[in-house]
Amino acid sequence: MNFTDHKLSQQLLVIILVIVCMIYFLIGVLLPKQMLPIYEKNIYNYLRQPLEFVDQDVSMIQNQEIGYVYIYDDNVILSDNFNDVVDNHKTSDVINKITQKYGKITFGKQVYYYYTNSSDRITKISITNDDYIKQAQSDALHNFFPIILITVLFIAIVLVTWSLSIVKKLEFLKMKIDHIDDDSFPHEISNKYNNASEIQTLELAVEDMRVSLKNQEEYRNQMYQNISHDFKTPLTVIKSYIEAIKDKALDVWQGLEVIEEQTDKLEDKVHSLLYLNKLDYIKDLKDKKLEVVAIEDIVQKSIEKFKYRRKDLNYILKVDKNVQYFGTYDSWETIIDNILNNFLRYAKSEVKIHIKKDKITLYNDGPNIEPKLLESLFIPYRKGMKGEFGLGLSIVKKTLNYMNYDVSVKNEKKEGVTFLITKN
Repeated sequence: MNFTDHKLSQQLLVIILVIVCMIYFLIGVLLPKQMLPIYEKNIYNYLRQPLEFVDQDVSMIQNQEIGYVYIYDDNVILSDNFNDVVDNHKTSDVINKITQKYGKITFGKQVYYYYTNSSDRITKISITNDDYIKQAQSDALHNFFPIILITVLFIAIVLVTWSLSIVKKLEFLKMKIDHIDDDSFPHEISNKYNNASEIQTLELAVEDMRVSLKNQEEYRNQMYQNISHDFKTPLTVIKSYIEAIKDKALDVWQGLEVIEEQTDKLEDKVHSLLYLNKLDYIKDLKDKKLEVVAIEDIVQKSIEKFKYRRKDLNYILKVDKNVQYFGTYDSWETIIDNILNNFLRYAKSEVKIHIKKDKITLYNDGPNIEPKLLESLFIPYRKGMKGEFGLGLSIVKKTLNYMNYDVSVKNEKKEGVTFLITKN
């Protein structure tokens, strides 16, 4: 299990223990090594000063921590405590290792510090063991460590208190997420944060997600109702005509024509829904098989199909030179067909299409679209002009997005509506 997978309080506890161990290591190991030159400087001063007062009679010196040697000609005089200080090492061995004015010598693991004062034929030596340094290091550890430990504990208390407040906020966020679809839960954020912390930003994000999901749910329910209504109408007509034929209240062939017409409408709606669902599936696919298409031919063929449905409309097509569009023939045919089918319902007398480089404008001289409907025009089964529902324009939007194009719509100043297809 990863360290960050544990509870925040457990992570803090481990971090605090690691810090305490590091401090103990720093004070107990590294600090003594760093302070050793200072301790040694002090001990050399401690050894040097008494030598100025040492005379031939070193036996009278009372300092039990320092041993003295007085050498003149071939005579060697030792202080009474010399053997105790050097742990009964042979005097000759000790003196032979003293080769500088001051320094340290070792016998096994024991370290001794010395200082010499030579003049004429007289040499005076003071020597002591490393008890002073060990004691200084021990004092530093015992003096500094409790202070630092108390400081660390104080910081630990602050961190634990802080972590508990963070955990409390995170638990509340978890409760919000667990009850994200429960309107009775108090989701509202009382304060609008100007300089929000990361937790507050997360809380705002969760609230935005909740509102978005709620809106999507409402939209989905509304769309289902609209789809049901849109499907129910032809089914009701079909059922009523079948009953009329059974009751012999209507000519069979006349009834079958109406049933066939309503069946075709129903089939178109089913195909549109399946196509829309297919677009939702393929929009995330990385491998898009897009190729250059003859956009002018596609538009021209669509115009030929639709101009017989409303012979009063005048179609004007203009194509610039060297235009190039990518996609598939079927996709562009679906796009143009759906837009022109929409134009047939609203255009008065004219439809203009201008194909430019990376831009296609499609205009009809029908009435302007209500401003409140412009934003939802490409949402599937959102009620549009004249209270109609449909999937055509939402199919246009998603198909273009799949091929790296986009579509927008605007009202012209006097009259008419323009659809604008642009490359992303």
